[in-house]
Amino acid sequence: MGLFVRTLAMGVLFALVLIPVRSWAADAKDVTLYKNPACTCCEGYAEYLRENGFNVNVVEVDDLDRFNTEHGVPPHLFGCHASLVGGYIVEGHVNVALVKRLLTEKPKIAGISLPGMSPGTPGMGGHKSETLAVYEIAPGASVFGTQ
Repeated sequence: MGLFVRTLAMGVLFALVLIPVRSWAADAKDVTLYKNPACTCCEGYAEYLRENGFNVNVVEVDDLDRFNTEHGVPPHLFGCHASLVGGYIVEGHVNVALVKRLLTEKPKIAGISLPGMSPGTPGMGGHKSETLAVYEIAPGASVFGTQ
């Protein structure tokens, strides 16, 4: 009987540890992408995220600027679209490596932004002509990384 009780206790302990990890991993992979109904490059970015293991739900909004403002994004950091993932906002065509870094490091910021619609970024056509800064959405808007 002692072995059975120990095995059962280990199973319960394992479940208590594993369930929160799986839950967090699922939440961190769920993305809601908010975009202007007329924009097509946003669909390309959503597909890029899907190809990299994220579950993406696309929501069309009529006033993306208002949405961004309500989520604490200053106008100079507005991107082409806004994504909510793991409790953060990701503005624009940010590459997956930086999104994963954000979700892993969990800094105390609102999110990250690649402002505008830079050619050659994920979901955009064309060729990237320079290294692009991705900014923290936080006071001071420091550079979070480059792509």
